[in-house]
Amino acid sequence: MYTLIRERLIRERFPRTAPSRNPRYSPGYNPTRMPNKVIRAVQPVRGSSPDPAKPPVRSKAARQDHGNSLRRAFHEIRELIVHGRLAPGSWIVEADLARWLAMSRTPVRSALHLLQREGYVLEHTNVRKSRMVVAPLTKEDAGELYSIIGHVEGLAGRGTAMLPRQRRVEIAAELKRLNRDLRAIAQEKVPAAGSIFDTDRNFHRIIVESGAGPRLRTLHSSIEPQAERYWRLYASSVLHDLHLPLAEHEAIIDAVLAGDPDRVEQALQTNWKNGCIRLATVIEICGERGSW
Repeated sequence: MYTLIRERLIRERFPRTAPSRNPRYSPGYNPTRMPNKVIRAVQPVRGSSPDPAKPPVRSKAARQDHGNSLRRAFHEIRELIVHGRLAPGSWIVEADLARWLAMSRTPVRSALHLLQREGYVLEHTNVRKSRMVVAPLTKEDAGELYSIIGHVEGLAGRGTAMLPRQRRVEIAAELKRLNRDLRAIAQEKVPAAGSIFDTDRNFHRIIVESGAGPRLRTLHSSIEPQAERYWRLYASSVLHDLHLPLAEHEAIIDAVLAGDPDRVEQALQTNWKNGCIRLATVIEICGERGSW
């Protein structure tokens, strides 16, 4: 009897109600604990950072795409500079380059910084802001470039001269063929400057590829396009002197056949040194490009 009265009093004082839809008024509610559904909903997406103060971590595929875009931007902008399509001394507009290359401005900006480090681009700073300009072509810069590449090829030539005789004979035969091609092109009534440059470049590359190690080849490939800028923009003014480098090439070939490292190194350095003298004479007559 007592038990029945007690249960009745409890029901009258604490009536039962339908469970609330608001979790705040549900039994066992803990404001510091989020339901599982909510926890799953706010989990960070892979490759992103839940902290807005930290930059998102890019996936491997995204990093590869950026690396490929950077390499492409670097090589294509360098080609525009080397071939004179971006004239020495001209302003560089990132947005225009990005549209031309059909890519975002991020890899273009990174490529320009790499080109600045290698001397193709300079940063011009004024009171308001800084802008990139294509590096000018000057006599002093040409002298430094030709001296560097002459010494690099001289070291490669020493390696070529120390190859076995049969290999040196094969290399000399290829060099002679290229020199004959140069002579034939030079004897044309209207010689093609581009063909002369390509043939002359192949002549020197054979020596570098046959006698240089990987580090020396990397150094040569980074400096060669800078010297190419001068040849391509001043080539029409030095074509009448082609008989001079042809004779210098013959001295290089003879030294390779003789297997004399000192002679090969000296002959290659002489070729570049005399080439710089011939170029300096033309620059004095035609003027420097982009330094006005």
